[in-house]
Amino acid sequence: MNLATQIIDQRVRGIVEEHSDILTEELGMGNDERRKRSAALLFLVAKTLFDFTDDEAFDGIVDGAHDFGVDAIYFDPPEDGELPIVLMQGKYRNRLDGRSGFPETGIAALIDAIGTLFDPAKNVSLNDRLEQRVEDIRSFVRAGAIPHVTVIAANNGRRWSSEADDRIDRARADFGSQVEWRHIGSEEILRQLQTPKEISADLQLVGDAIVETFDYRRVLVGRMSVSELARLTELHGNRLFERNIRRYLGLAGNRVNEAVAATLRDEAQRGNFYFFNNGITITCSKFRHNALKRGDWRVRLGDFQIVNGGQTARTVQRTARDTGLDVGAAEVLVRIYELESEDQELVESITFATNSQNPVDLRDLKSNDARQKALGESIAGLGYRYRTKREDRSVSSKDFTSAVVAEAVLAVWRERPHQARFLRREHFGALYNTIFTEDLNGAQAVAAALLLRHAENRRKRPSPDAPDFLAYGSRFVAMLMGGFLLADMGLSVEELQRLNHQTYDQAKELIAARAEDYAARAESDIETALEPLFKDRERTLQRLSAAFRRADLVEALTGESSAHA
Repeated sequence: MNLATQIIDQRVRGIVEEHSDILTEELGMGNDERRKRSAALLFLVAKTLFDFTDDEAFDGIVDGAHDFGVDAIYFDPPEDGELPIVLMQGKYRNRLDGRSGFPETGIAALIDAIGTLFDPAKNVSLNDRLEQRVEDIRSFVRAGAIPHVTVIAANNGRRWSSEADDRIDRARADFGSQVEWRHIGSEEILRQLQTPKEISADLQLVGDAIVETFDYRRVLVGRMSVSELARLTELHGNRLFERNIRRYLGLAGNRVNEAVAATLRDEAQRGNFYFFNNGITITCSKFRHNALKRGDWRVRLGDFQIVNGGQTARTVQRTARDTGLDVGAAEVLVRIYELESEDQELVESITFATNSQNPVDLRDLKSNDARQKALGESIAGLGYRYRTKREDRSVSSKDFTSAVVAEAVLAVWRERPHQARFLRREHFGALYNTIFTEDLNGAQAVAAALLLRHAENRRKRPSPDAPDFLAYGSRFVAMLMGGFLLADMGLSVEELQRLNHQTYDQAKELIAARAEDYAARAESDIETALEPLFKDRERTLQRLSAAFRRADLVEALTGESSAHA
């Protein structure tokens, strides 16, 4: 029996046991153990690759009748007109020898899905969970976004066959660079799970380099060959970088990355790569080299990571691996900063300063902010735990992550539910000061999170007569629920500061007793607000999805003019 497959089987069975209610009821899998294990495998892969929360990982699972061969689907809102999408199909076998290959029929189904699901003009019968997400994506596509798809075929066995490869090659004639394919098996999952937090490695430089000391901190500036960068990235993979959908997509469809790859493929331009690229920035706890040697130093790095240039590194790796080209003639600038562990704030500042697109999760970078620490203390005083950094363990009912609190506060108290859902990457960036004001307290944060949790539970477990907009409007529901709560407390929106630790127990009791009523009233108000928008046109899921991205719907519900488009 294959050891990696056995270990993953233990993980999968543990997930099935721990999340039995979600798999059985919310995902509608009943007593079908095979489907549960396949879903658990997808859950494990999604969390391992993308650092999703449990809710985020389960939210994307759409396995069921009429799933078009797609078992899970994840996407981010468009950025620069590009819409990143991940499609996953999972195949779990009870045989633990690891010999079963991913079926060619599964690849064929995924090819058909890609050619159909993201074309707004094509009609297709889908299950409810998949249809909601596909129509969400189609509404972006109809508005002009270009989908770029990474397909992940996951199983507890081997890769697909050469015949399946032939199918993929033929499909590339239609899909071009908009689609990438990836197989994830037991050994790859295990490798990701066993990745150490700290990475050490030797790095070969070329030519002369400079080492200087600034305020007792050492800095090395030099050059490395692109082939050395490819080797380093191939050896350590995603351990060098943050993990999320957008960064994981890498080369396909990204104009900057495609330009990097094009330079490497062009033999005449390859030598100019150094001048075209901004270089790589590395932080480490220690670097050592033979200073007695004139040049071509071999540098030993301790506990290092690439904080700028991650997309370049991945693109170089993939281009060298997929084309087999000798890219050794190309060189790239490298900056190495030796920083002690207590210099974390400086590491964060370097990351901010050297990245225009923030290569690490901004939530992690804000975790040491004074406002986050104070809010954590305030929330702890109410009996809850505030988690400001991503963690591997599951979130309990007494835990609130800073990501959830940010989304809830923005939707409920700042009355920007459309931004709460679609501008998540800005919650700890451009919208940070709007959400985490100096006077935001734990009572307001917890109340908002509880209201959003209730609205989300209604979305995830809809009743037979649930409104069709619920799949897209839960943040709007939570916003209106917040207004009803304040009214029952005898407070106006302007008196939000009176919701504090002294009045929290009253708020908590009202939420427990009246949340269902609040939600029903909110859904009724939203239905009324939607009627004028669909007076003269068909109410489709695509159009509903687009409606909940509009600031004028917020205005219709709150009765106030909104400039927050």
